[in-house]
Amino acid sequence: VGAPDSARALVNLQVPPGCSVVAFADDASDSFDLRLRGDDLLFGDLFGGLARAEAALAESVRELWRRKNFDDLLFLLLLLIDACVEPVPRVSMTAGGGGGGGQIGLIWCMLTNCREEVVACVTDPECKAALDCLTGCGLNDQVCSYQCIVSHESPLFERFSQCVLQRHNCMKNAAEVPAEPVVEPMAEFRGQPLTHEAAEEILIGWLGKERHSWKVVTGQNAAYDIFPNQHQIFYRGKRKRSFWYDPVFQARKFDGELVWRRRHYRVRRGKVPGTFYFSVLDNGVISNEFWRIADAADDLSWTVLYYAGAASAAGQAYTGAVFATRDGQWPAESEFARVEAAHAKCGIKLWELFEVENYPCPDAPLGLLDD
Repeated sequence: VGAPDSARALVNLQVPPGCSVVAFADDASDSFDLRLRGDDLLFGDLFGGLARAEAALAESVRELWRRKNFDDLLFLLLLLIDACVEPVPRVSMTAGGGGGGGQIGLIWCMLTNCREEVVACVTDPECKAALDCLTGCGLNDQVCSYQCIVSHESPLFERFSQCVLQRHNCMKNAAEVPAEPVVEPMAEFRGQPLTHEAAEEILIGWLGKERHSWKVVTGQNAAYDIFPNQHQIFYRGKRKRSFWYDPVFQARKFDGELVWRRRHYRVRRGKVPGTFYFSVLDNGVISNEFWRIADAADDLSWTVLYYAGAASAAGQAYTGAVFATRDGQWPAESEFARVEAAHAKCGIKLWELFEVENYPCPDAPLGLLDD
């Protein structure tokens, strides 16, 4: 709705039983009004006196709406479905703070199974800062959470997370790799049917001629695709059929300092050429991802890679896409239509993308790691 008068018209709207209406102002404001399940339950700036649970749901919706990104808008809608239509496991687990005994159960699990790791973390300033930062993040705020992690990551924090979350799942989290949208990989490359070997060569890209395979130009995910100078390094290991992916990127800490960060993914071929399964231990928590080569230019001047993933022990699921070139700069204008089409097959419009800050980085730690 485009005006307050239109929003106020919801008051007189007759909503059929079992149906819901969500109306958001299309201006820059954060206002919204909801009528749920066809009853008299109304949320929004026009209405007050809500019960505690209803007010908490309304505030969660407001917070998600203010973030203005596709992941949080999707979670907002799932949150409403979970509250008013039928349970959504992903939402119920996240919104419920982990369930399984609440805060008492969480504390008991931590102190029973991870006492040494907990004490070491809370008595270390940097590790404690990471915990305090994460505590301040809002519902399902992956942008805030990952910014906290890359700003304060340390061996103590990794051991804390690996024990509390990954090994013992004290928060009773769960998340699955999103199955939607269904994104098919490119079927042909250089006029021939795509093979597993050719798909791996696309990922390896410019490695050898450059110290990296690809440099990211744009990304879609507001939490994971926005860091400056994202170098992608794909390479075969020494062991038979071993394949690795190392993203090396800069993270801007809360105090403004730029620091280099690196992750080390194991990569396995999917059933269909151009599809891959990735896994990584990121600050103590395992993430599993399903990647697809949406498209790539015959001369390797660019590629579009789509991924869907989940860190189950952290209760987070996510999707995204990266558009990369040899040097992190946009390709020739003649390629734009095909680049746009590659994003479209992933359900992504170009205006959704975040442009990555790129500049020469002779000091980037881009060496290959052993198996």
